[in-house]
Amino acid sequence: MKMRWVRKSFDELSKEELYRILMTRVAVFVVEQECPYPEVDGRDQDSLHLWLEVDGEIAAYCRIISPENVDGHYTIGRVLVTEDHRGKGYARALMTEAVRVLEEEWKVGRIFLHGQEHLRHFYGSFGFEEISDVYLEDGIPHVDMIKQTAGG
Repeated sequence: MKMRWVRKSFDELSKEELYRILMTRVAVFVVEQECPYPEVDGRDQDSLHLWLEVDGEIAAYCRIISPENVDGHYTIGRVLVTEDHRGKGYARALMTEAVRVLEEEWKVGRIFLHGQEHLRHFYGSFGFEEISDVYLEDGIPHVDMIKQTAGG
């Protein structure tokens, strides 16, 4: 099994990589979760795209959105693990890497995320704290969370 982390800005993505990312996100968030919403939301251009490839396939993915593009915070979003790769610790590895990039490399003081409510304890295990009540976004319960980091 060949595993590797890939980290690219929008401008660094090849057309094929962008296509695979969008196909993967649509497969998980729109098709699997049966949630028709605007997946292509205009935020990818100013995001860092981070994913774990396993044998050439995207196994886990997230994007890190710059403060200029959403709510004035660095935000981790579109966190996913593809169905065939679940239960292998890739979500934890992905979040660990995303937080490490923000905290250690970029020296960010706060990290924000809009998490699906059923994952709030998972995100809490990384030090994220709930800062909102549960609310519906595209028909799915979400909660806003923030992590104060040592990087800032």
